[in-house]
Amino acid sequence: MPEIPDIEAYIEALRSRVVGGRLLGVRLASPFLLRTVEPPLQALEDGTVDSVERLAKRIVFEVSPAAERGRPAPAEPLFVVLHLMIAGRLHWKVAGAPVPKGAGLVAFDFEDGCLIVTEAGKKRRASLRVVRGREELAALDPGGLEVAGSTMAGFAEMLRRENHTLKRALTDPHIVSGIGNAYSDEMRRLHEAATAVLSEWTERLRTEARQTFPEKVTAFRPGMAVHGRFGMPCPVCGAKVQRIVYAQNECDYCPVCQTGGRVLDDRSLSRLLRGDWQRVAQARMRPPTADESDPGD
Repeated sequence: MPEIPDIEAYIEALRSRVVGGRLLGVRLASPFLLRTVEPPLQALEDGTVDSVERLAKRIVFEVSPAAERGRPAPAEPLFVVLHLMIAGRLHWKVAGAPVPKGAGLVAFDFEDGCLIVTEAGKKRRASLRVVRGREELAALDPGGLEVAGSTMAGFAEMLRRENHTLKRALTDPHIVSGIGNAYSDEMRRLHEAATAVLSEWTERLRTEARQTFPEKVTAFRPGMAVHGRFGMPCPVCGAKVQRIVYAQNECDYCPVCQTGGRVLDDRSLSRLLRGDWQRVAQARMRPPTADESDPGD
């Protein structure tokens, strides 16, 4: 899932390509993507992209509409609001490039290139909205706290606002903005770590995006300490990374560095093993042998 660092990388790459440029038109391949009807997509044609910004985990294009023949241009800008959800991705192609069959959702045509949105899988969760004016744009803000620049008091207040587990609170966009399943697993001392982790990964990905368009957005990156590393050694202490699977989400953690030597109840295996759970859990914590840690096995 694209989260704040990935979204910021997209924005970094897009600003140099589309800001100040003319949006020639929009080719909608999947009607399920578009969630608004007024203003119509045609209102964007020949408009000028004034900025590309982020609203939580949404990418927002501010577009000044072109003047109609014999009439002045509308005073209020239009905003194109794109939410990639889980499997949505952006691709920068040559001008006029075709929208891929199957995964292709929409193409935004510019004079110097074409921005194509795709979504893997059969479920269509990504969304595109066109709204007029900043008041309508603000209504799309889920209201979660922006971690960067927040105070410890404000951060703690937001986390206590709802009766949620820590994992659920960190991934709720109405509580904390832009932290999804991947980066929530990288937290250690909460506020300080949340700020440091998001800042570090945002800068890493933005730096890469200045060189080339970010085509490979993934929630599993080699530099992460625990996310997606179940059964692999913790880079700090060497203990096996553990996980809790709930519904469609997975929470990965180090049982030494993060939970003080305790393997947490994983809801399924612990119920199956019952009395033997703690014995098996402790065995799962030991560092992997050379054979077990060999990626080729």
